[in-house]
Amino acid sequence: MSRTLFSALVMATRRFGRGRPGQWEDQKPGRYSYGELLKMSLALGRLTNRLTEPGEHVGVLLPNLATTMALMLGLSANRRVPCMLNYTAGTEGVQNACHAARVRTVISSRAFLQKAGLEEVVSGLRDLEVVCLEDLRARFGLADRFWLMGFALWFPLAAVPRGDAEAPAVVIFTSGSEGRPKGVVLSHRALLANVDQVLRVLPIGPADKVFNCLPIFHSFGLTAGSLLPMVSGARLVLYPSPLHFKEIPRLIGQTQATALFGSSTFLSHYARNAEPEDLKSLRYVVAGAEKLAEPVRQAWRQRFGVDILEGYGATETAPVVSVNLPALNRPGTVGPLLPDIEARIQPVEGISRGGELHIRGPNLLSGYYHHDQPGVLAPPWSELGKGWYNLGDVAELDADGYLTILGRLKRFAKVAGEMVSLEVVEGLARCVSAEAMHAATRVPDPSRGEAIVLFTTDPDLCRDTLAQAVKAQGLPEITLPRRIHLVDSLPVLGTGKVDYARLEARALEAA
Repeated sequence: MSRTLFSALVMATRRFGRGRPGQWEDQKPGRYSYGELLKMSLALGRLTNRLTEPGEHVGVLLPNLATTMALMLGLSANRRVPCMLNYTAGTEGVQNACHAARVRTVISSRAFLQKAGLEEVVSGLRDLEVVCLEDLRARFGLADRFWLMGFALWFPLAAVPRGDAEAPAVVIFTSGSEGRPKGVVLSHRALLANVDQVLRVLPIGPADKVFNCLPIFHSFGLTAGSLLPMVSGARLVLYPSPLHFKEIPRLIGQTQATALFGSSTFLSHYARNAEPEDLKSLRYVVAGAEKLAEPVRQAWRQRFGVDILEGYGATETAPVVSVNLPALNRPGTVGPLLPDIEARIQPVEGISRGGELHIRGPNLLSGYYHHDQPGVLAPPWSELGKGWYNLGDVAELDADGYLTILGRLKRFAKVAGEMVSLEVVEGLARCVSAEAMHAATRVPDPSRGEAIVLFTTDPDLCRDTLAQAVKAQGLPEITLPRRIHLVDSLPVLGTGKVDYARLEARALEAA
């Protein structure tokens, strides 16, 4: 059998022990061994076989629970493709995702929908059958129990169809931070290759406990936060939301977690709400999904003695491309490329430093599902040819192989014919106002091509102060934002990224 997510679970069960108690924990609350996770995966796979066809794309609308992981594993083991839906996206976002991936059936939970206040969101979905887990369980009869306990648990790989490493394992939807989300099809090969790549540089194992509050519908929360501990034998604590800024630090201390993955935005909030004792058990804190703000790095180092390891990736790369190493951490970079990943930097007209980043490796996506061509797999594209992927970021590699991300190509403004990185503008604002939150976007400008607009939570930040910082840092005058808008908070997506699409719409409306 080719290596699949389900076969990886079976191998981990054999390697680390079927009955090891408390291997996985969630807030249901529940504590599960590998054997119990395997049992749930087999049972849920058998139940969903009766609702769906082989090859069908099935929506999964559930929070971070062991049951969610078991459902995903059970579906993929039986040649169904779980599509991990973002329940924070609203009715339109969920509907668009289901349309792009041609989902007909969505599996959720009545208790979850009620608790999360999502009943209205789900009731607005069109042409979709929503099936609740509570109703499915009642359909598991005596014959099913005999099959599970007498055969499947003892011969799990024989109880499911033969696996294919290149088959779609999951569909993850891009965050939509800069436009309409796309369905990213990730194979079993891509996901497991990325887990193996990370484990070759971060020695996480059975002695560790991963605290995962990043949503499983995001590739960072799925691969690093959930599949990595499953494969490595690390214990896993699943928490349903990264937004509980006061509760999460307390739970990290209570569970004595040793590894945490998060975005800069979330890590900033945890630091503000934590006592030093809460986070002292952490050995690895890895930041991704957005650029790590220097004030966040300093706060963790000074208050908790934790050196954050900044990494980089994309949904399309399953997701990790590079990460700093515990003994060789270079702040300002996102670390060296993971093993087996090759990169090329292509020049970009108008940008003097760095170039557009293209990579190839075993962790690349199989293709996209686009809204205008639902269910049609569109292969990734790069000017370098087959096997390469254009990440769309401007980057540079130093002589030691460390990668620095200079900005997203889409997040450059062309002001008076010159390319200005909006991330540089945000960094400028952070230098002046370290405690506040800042985000820059752009709007059309008839006289200069585009104008930079800065959103900030600092009521005292003004252009004069920024102008002094521009001069002190030797930056060109065009780096100065044309307008500054005060906001109570920056809008964020469920993944922790700033919702730039919403900010750009607000900037256009104001203009």
